[in-house]
Amino acid sequence: MTAPPAIFDPLAVTAARARALARYRADPAGAADFLLARVAEDVSDRLSLIRRKFNAPLDLCTDCRLFADRLVSDHGLTTLIHAGSGACRTSTSLVVDLERLPFAPRSFDLIVSGLALHTVNDLPGTLAQICASLLPDGLFLAALMGGSTLRELRVALLEAETEITGGASPRVAPAVDVRDLGSLLQRAGFALPVVDSDVVTVTYADPLALMHDLRAMGATNTLTERSRRVLRRDVLARALDIYRQRFAAPDGRVSATFEILTATAWAPHPRQQQPLAPGSAKTRLADALSPKKPASDT
Repeated sequence: MTAPPAIFDPLAVTAARARALARYRADPAGAADFLLARVAEDVSDRLSLIRRKFNAPLDLCTDCRLFADRLVSDHGLTTLIHAGSGACRTSTSLVVDLERLPFAPRSFDLIVSGLALHTVNDLPGTLAQICASLLPDGLFLAALMGGSTLRELRVALLEAETEITGGASPRVAPAVDVRDLGSLLQRAGFALPVVDSDVVTVTYADPLALMHDLRAMGATNTLTERSRRVLRRDVLARALDIYRQRFAAPDGRVSATFEILTATAWAPHPRQQQPLAPGSAKTRLADALSPKKPASDT
């Protein structure tokens, strides 16, 4: 088997998140945590629909305590274990490598993750390890960034750099789309996978305010093939112009797209609902879809 491509630089990912967490701890009121707060509320709502008490839950690599604190407050998950990268280490957390999880098989009955898995190079491998770490009928519930995230910024930077320098280096990370994530969950061994998309449009006074928020989130360029040179001022200025021209509203504010994919899946268990065996249907699909003929008068 060939190794997965190294799309992300793990050291750069950890460093970016560490800087963002340091700023968050120094000034929580000024943190750009609105996406994580939205994810925490959504995950909490989804857990409210599940009539089950979880005794061995794990929070996998969510960057700050906002997410875990919400779940503990809403659902009494007092035994929630936090496992994260070195960036989000606390006195009570485990430090793990997302691509080499250290957990024994069948260790947890719930694994949640908030906006962490989209920077994993080997996402299929990580999902398979998560599935193996769950008890039978254990729940996996995670949110990660989807493919349309920051599409406006991607266009502006690509066009500006190409126009001025004649080429472009990757600056906005690629992300999985909703259909591919569902397929990856199935390949990883999960049962009953469901993935949905929440497209969030945020407006800013100008593109620089967006970039400030991205830095505060730890969402700077961590691609392996990124240019190590500082973005030229003329390229940045042209990118800002393109952004304003293409994506500004009549009031002058610019929009930024964030797509949040939420995955819900279960570790297999014999008592779960199973699909019917091929050929076991008693009604033809063509018959079910064809219009019924009106009864003739006699």
